[in-house]
Amino acid sequence: MAKVKHHNIPLDQIIKPENIVFKRTKLFTDNVLSYCPGCGHGVAHRLILEVLEEMGIADKTIGIAPVGCSVLAYEFMDIDMQEAAHGRAPALATGIKRTNPDKFVFAYQGDGDLAAIGTAETIHTANRGENITVIFINNGIYGMTGGQMAPTTIYGMKTSTTPYGRDPKQMGHPLKITEIVAQLPGTCYVTRQAVHTPALVRKAKKAIRKAFEYQKQNKGLSFVEIVSNCNSGWKMTPVQAVKWLEENMLPYYPLGDLKDIGLD
Repeated sequence: MAKVKHHNIPLDQIIKPENIVFKRTKLFTDNVLSYCPGCGHGVAHRLILEVLEEMGIADKTIGIAPVGCSVLAYEFMDIDMQEAAHGRAPALATGIKRTNPDKFVFAYQGDGDLAAIGTAETIHTANRGENITVIFINNGIYGMTGGQMAPTTIYGMKTSTTPYGRDPKQMGHPLKITEIVAQLPGTCYVTRQAVHTPALVRKAKKAIRKAFEYQKQNKGLSFVEIVSNCNSGWKMTPVQAVKWLEENMLPYYPLGDLKDIGLD
């Protein structure tokens, strides 16, 4: 029997159900996460998979992820996944859900994808009230393709295409896509969360669970934004990126529910 280091206590006396505070979801593949240290994608993946496992719907779920860091979800989520062209995940999700109404369908997208090339698909899918869930990772930048300015890049933020900071006179204003989506009659639940602290992780998980519960009740489109960091694109350490997120991103993208019609 294996012993705990420095203690003559058998492991089976410690690793008991009542002592376990966290258990890795079985819906993760065995692949090692390749996201940059400090990135929120890995946490978001975990929360989605934990919710699917806890609801017992993993075998009835289809995820759609397009181009960008989001595309790596296929490597780590041990569920049915479908790739979409850049920005087209909501359109593909619409087709899959309409032809398989008994399935749970979600789109997993970044801000350059969802709020830029995919703006039309996002708005019209939400306006139609398609019964799907959209998970939107907003780090204010194009992370995978070179750190360019995205629609969600905030005022003064430096990127590879705005080296002196975003100037609204030249580049326009940061797009609050979640506020726009919340105004559409087809949406039932719209929220903005974050995952850089334990307390916020718990809130984000509750939001994701609620989004899938709404889909279960055929209420329409649920939209969960997760404000995250991109320390590689922002040219910061993970610690610096979290601090910058709290001091700059969250004032412009405040957390909380924007719309909630209520579950039955």
